[in-house]
Amino acid sequence: MAGESGVPDGGASATPEVLALAKVVSRLRAEVVDLEGLASMTAVVERAKGVLMAQEGVTADTANRLLLERAAEHRRTLLEECWLTLGRATGAGPAAPPAQAVPGAGAVPTLPQEPGPSPFDTGRYVVADGGRPTGRRTVLAALARSLAGARTPIETARRLYEALADAEDVGAVMIYTVTTAGSLKLIGHAGVDDAMAEQWSHVPPLSGIAAMEAIEAREAVWLEDPDLDAARYLLIGEPPERWPSRAWLPVPGYGAGTAVVGFFRTRRGPFTAGTRTLLRRAVRLCGGLLHEGEAVRGSLPLHADVEAIQTIFDAMSGPVVLLSPLRGRTGEVEDYRIDAASPQSVDVAGRHGKELVGRRVLETYPTVAGTALWEGYLDALTLGTAYEGEPFLYEDVSAGVPQRSTYSVRATRLGERLVVTWIRHDTTDRETRRLDDLQRLGNLGWASWNLLTDTIAWSDQVYAVFGRDPALGPMRLEELPEHLLPEDLPALGAAVQRLLGDGTAIDQYFRIAAPDGLRYLRIVAEAQRDADGSPLEVHGFFQDLTALRGAEMALRESERANLVQRGTLKAERALGASLQDTLLPIPEQSLELAGLRVDVAYLPADSGLNVGGDWYSAIELPDKSALFVVGDVAGHGLAAVGTMAQLRFTAKGMTITGSPLPDALARLNALLLHTATDTHSATATMVMGRYQPWDHRLTWVRAGHLPPLLIRDGTATFLPQPQGTLLGAAFGSSYGQEVTDLLPGDHLLFYTDGLVEEPGEDIGAGLAQLAETALRLVREGRSGALATALAGLRHGHRDDICVLEIYVPPRPDPTGPV
Repeated sequence: MAGESGVPDGGASATPEVLALAKVVSRLRAEVVDLEGLASMTAVVERAKGVLMAQEGVTADTANRLLLERAAEHRRTLLEECWLTLGRATGAGPAAPPAQAVPGAGAVPTLPQEPGPSPFDTGRYVVADGGRPTGRRTVLAALARSLAGARTPIETARRLYEALADAEDVGAVMIYTVTTAGSLKLIGHAGVDDAMAEQWSHVPPLSGIAAMEAIEAREAVWLEDPDLDAARYLLIGEPPERWPSRAWLPVPGYGAGTAVVGFFRTRRGPFTAGTRTLLRRAVRLCGGLLHEGEAVRGSLPLHADVEAIQTIFDAMSGPVVLLSPLRGRTGEVEDYRIDAASPQSVDVAGRHGKELVGRRVLETYPTVAGTALWEGYLDALTLGTAYEGEPFLYEDVSAGVPQRSTYSVRATRLGERLVVTWIRHDTTDRETRRLDDLQRLGNLGWASWNLLTDTIAWSDQVYAVFGRDPALGPMRLEELPEHLLPEDLPALGAAVQRLLGDGTAIDQYFRIAAPDGLRYLRIVAEAQRDADGSPLEVHGFFQDLTALRGAEMALRESERANLVQRGTLKAERALGASLQDTLLPIPEQSLELAGLRVDVAYLPADSGLNVGGDWYSAIELPDKSALFVVGDVAGHGLAAVGTMAQLRFTAKGMTITGSPLPDALARLNALLLHTATDTHSATATMVMGRYQPWDHRLTWVRAGHLPPLLIRDGTATFLPQPQGTLLGAAFGSSYGQEVTDLLPGDHLLFYTDGLVEEPGEDIGAGLAQLAETALRLVREGRSGALATALAGLRHGHRDDICVLEIYVPPRPDPTGPV
């Protein structure tokens, strides 16, 4: 017999010359296959060129170029364009538009459009026969007996047609196989006349052929909507009106699929779950005949083919193992080795499936020796009788923790081995309570639906999820649309069709109207399918996400409100900053007032959205004296900017009109208290000084503000503070004043608290640091921009900084040159 490579198995006795000759033969065979395909393609191309030469009156080279251009324009292969050209020349075959009648066929009246069944119709998915006299099981049994006598694909198609015509409204059957060139060849048909069979005897390897898609994907293709199907596929056979629903099912076999069966129904609408199962099983019955040469010839004894047994076990749903007896010198069975195990097999240590292979029974279950189970194994092995044990309690210790489990075991001899299956009974009351608690805490419950018996089961928590009385029993699928919101029906209906029609797992959200209001639910489900791929049972869970949804909506609303607030604050900051720049221009160079040099530095806070209320004023009064003010309004935003402007202009107005400085502070205090409301009140600190150039005297007052810093003769000291509480704090506040004479070379600093405050640090430490830093800068010769230098050293400040520096320049020498 030839090996997989196509080289004959010469065995150990084959000479090198024979092996070399075999390789040459194998290569020549492959080349012959390639040449056959190339010849087939060349013939199609030459025929298409000839058609174009006759139709267009062009040369062979021009015809070839036209074919290439048209293929590129429509994004087809050259072979596809050639087939279409040939089809247009004959007016039939694959090139004919799907919606047109095929020549030679009589006109078929258009069937009335009927509404399709609801996706929530239980009858669409239940597989059972439902007690009908001629059920699908009867049809399948009769078909199996009939196909047993079929010898050719033609007979196979005819017997399929005869068995399914009445039961499933099948009007025609067509069977195709894939040729070497990749096209489809009709090898069997029934229900179509010879002219149509001849017309569709070959289908080129075009895209959009449902039969080819079924072969390549190894999945059935269900054509249930004539309009959509005609737009998507190039339909084989009559127009959709004659056969409004069709199905193409690949024939199961070994290796790549090469055959497909098409069922053409005269019935409109989708294929039910029962019909799909029947057609799948019908095609499976044809597999042996339609895949000649692919069947496995001969077999090894099962007891000698452990790999084959493991393959079978891999497809089984329950726990099962294959045991080989291990005998001692006397022939007694001392232990058993696990040679194969299904995926659901597990021991008390938690090892699963193939993790058990190679291990010994006494290694996986050490205390089983000498028990009734052990004797049952021996009886089954020596006598050949099946052993079925009563449920027994097995106890072992793993990692110091007792493990107790109840088992029911069955053992059957297979050659010299044992096949052992068991059921583990571990559903204790405690575990049941834990499962109930899990469902309650997660507000979810499990549900299942058996499509064979049409029975639905709900856990108790599902009734709570739906707000349904348990006395009413589980909700039927038809009832669900009555509770759903209309806009959620299409999405959930499509999910139900995927789950129950094709067995595709779903995870879908939907809303229902419950007695206590709107609920947000989630369904997660999957289908258990049979060997033909038809869903047999559906299991999953429903979860109530209403509380979570409420929290999400509250969070989104909070985020939305936060975004609005941030936008408002940004706009307010922009407006406040604009007002601040207008009301409080910061000079780019030093000012000359009353013989003094004045420098100002202002830095907004590094973080935050709002502008602050720090401000300054430096003006010349009518009597040629100078007024210096630094203030700090509590708070941020437009309100702080408004209060700052109010204090700044009022203070300037009162001092210009000659009001003493203490009286000015008292009136500003009364102003803030008078303008306060129930929702808004303002407080502020301020330091204000008036300098007289004729006697070099500075009179100054304060309202809760930090003391000015004087740098003179290499020392830095804070001026003694007069009495004065912050503005807007209390009625009747009184304010004192101090007088300081300024000398040439002096530096005097007015500043706000942003220059010295640190979170969690005493204000005294900040003041000391300011004095030390300012003195160092003056000694280093950086007194020319002292205010700016001090402000620039404050990285990461959380408050605005305003610094006003007054410098007294040296007096001119009266003895100098005139």
